[in-house]
Amino acid sequence: MLTLFQRDDCHLCDLALAVLAQARAPEFDSVFIDDDEALEARYGERVPVLRDEGRGVELDWPFDAGRVIDWLGAPGRD
Repeated sequence: MLTLFQRDDCHLCDLALAVLAQARAPEFDSVFIDDDEALEARYGERVPVLRDEGRGVELDWPFDAGRVIDWLGAPGRD
C-alpha cells in the first residue's frame, strides 16, 4: 500500500501527483498533514513524500517518473 503525504495548496504536491500519474503508479492514499501535529512534526517541509507501507520505505521529493518506477520495482516490493 502506498501513501502520499502532502499539504493543502502545495504546488510541489500537485507536481508529485502528475509524476505519479506519468509513472502509472498503483493506487495510493493521499494523507494531508496540515491538521495532524504528529505528521507535521515528522514530514514538515519534506512533503510531498511517497511511502510504501509494506516495505516501510519513503521516497522524498524531488522525484521524477523514472525514479518512481525504479523505486517501485526495488527488491522486496510485492
